[in-house]
Amino acid sequence: MDSKTNFQADEHQRRSANYKPNIWKDGFLESLNSKYVGDDYSRQSKNLIKDVKNMMFVETKDLIAQLELIDSIGKLGLTNHFEKEIKEALDTVENSNPCITENLYATALHFKILRQHGYKVSKDVFGGFMDEKGALKESNFWDVKGMLELLEASNLAFEGERILDEAKASSTVALRGSKVWNLDNNLARQVVHALELSSHRRVGWFNVKSHIQAYEKDNHANTILLLELAKLNFNMVQAALQKDLREVSMWWNNLGLKEHLKFARDRPVECFMFAVGLNFQPGYTSFRILLSKVINLILIIDDVYDIYGSLEELKIFTNAVDRWDVRVTEQLPECMKTCFQVLYNTTCEFAHEIEEESGWNLALPHLSKAWADFCKALLVEAEWYSRSYTPSLEEYLSNGCISSSVSVLLVHTFFSTTHRDRIKGIADFLHKNEDLVHNISLIVRLTNDLGTSAAEQERGDAPSAIRCYMQEMNASEDIAERKIKGMIDNAWKKINGTCLRTPQHVPFLSPFINNIATNIARMAHSLYQAGDGFGDQEQGSRLIHSVLVEPLPL
Repeated sequence: MDSKTNFQADEHQRRSANYKPNIWKDGFLESLNSKYVGDDYSRQSKNLIKDVKNMMFVETKDLIAQLELIDSIGKLGLTNHFEKEIKEALDTVENSNPCITENLYATALHFKILRQHGYKVSKDVFGGFMDEKGALKESNFWDVKGMLELLEASNLAFEGERILDEAKASSTVALRGSKVWNLDNNLARQVVHALELSSHRRVGWFNVKSHIQAYEKDNHANTILLLELAKLNFNMVQAALQKDLREVSMWWNNLGLKEHLKFARDRPVECFMFAVGLNFQPGYTSFRILLSKVINLILIIDDVYDIYGSLEELKIFTNAVDRWDVRVTEQLPECMKTCFQVLYNTTCEFAHEIEEESGWNLALPHLSKAWADFCKALLVEAEWYSRSYTPSLEEYLSNGCISSSVSVLLVHTFFSTTHRDRIKGIADFLHKNEDLVHNISLIVRLTNDLGTSAAEQERGDAPSAIRCYMQEMNASEDIAERKIKGMIDNAWKKINGTCLRTPQHVPFLSPFINNIATNIARMAHSLYQAGDGFGDQEQGSRLIHSVLVEPLPL
């Protein structure tokens, strides 16, 4: 989540990253006040949910129709309203062993939906579509709808599933070669989208509006009811998010930090969007407000290390966080003291809330340790820069996964969403899920480096994964980028494997791991797909308008 910034000035001068002023004005944020709140809309929503259950979840032998319905519900952001019905339908689908091996589209959809929902499904269902050399038969290439679904399914691969690696490579080649302009608009849009980034790696809620608009153009009679519910649900969620955003904006303004830290990124709306990407549901207001605060602090501390502090000041600041002691900051400039004080107060306040709710008074050591580890990793990067040192890729990543801030996010999200009887299991969770934490951290670090590499090279910034690999292996930038993208793909395969296994040994953690934790990786793709999503506000402003500002016409 960092932005490694040029240290051009000498040791005693303060630096600047020349971040542009915040484009979201306070008056505009305070004016956001959707009408889609209150009992009337809630009643309307409940009635529509009931109608969908009665009319659409009926016993049917049409397996493809059932799978398409579940797929549509997911794309329209409605899964949380139909969890019981989806489970019952998929239990039936799993036990029916349907004979759909002749139809690539149906086979890929069946595989994708079952694996998305944590059901065991074998990669071998695609065997019939392969030739004797293990390559996808070219006769499938003309089936654009089937190839599209195959590409989406292949992104749910585990490690070692070579048939899915082949499926991904072949479907990518076939779809890139398809004459998109000859397809209907909706299918063409889906092909372009999937080739840019698969649905599995996208934040689902951020695409709900475009899916609604696509389904409207399709004008299928059997989706009218679902669309009516999806549009109302989107507007009601947006109303809840606007209320949360106003509260975050008020907190940020009352802090006065932006006046003290003019060198740092003033990005409260982007920080809030990150929190929305982790969980959009209206019942998670306190989660989003807390996470928005945490992400704001991550950005500010990152900028303190990258832009403002001298090496000696950064050592003192790191020591203060490590010892969790305000007195250590006495020698620091006023703005760094203020930064530590806000971190200290915000973290202690959250720890106190946990204690009041659960009676457990040991949250603070876990929270403060996560912050200390993060600051120590940032200090290592500052030291590397100060002596113009380029580490090996392995050395860079072992530190970079910590400076990615994922551990900070996971500790806070765990405490904020886990039932009070189980929050004491944080140490056990982190120990048992070290690989998951590492792979999410790896994706955040590597997508960040891919998205910001060109600008960083131009400025002569601190090393990135791409620079480290190029120097270590004497490789070109293209080869280094391919290597990094391959590492991201492998990390996703490992995350996929974890998500399937989780329900078997810790059922209560399944929603946390499969949704919130994995969404951190998805948010990294969202932020860095086209550059630096925190530094360059213009890049994400259209999405913010779509998700937080503009309602759908009903």
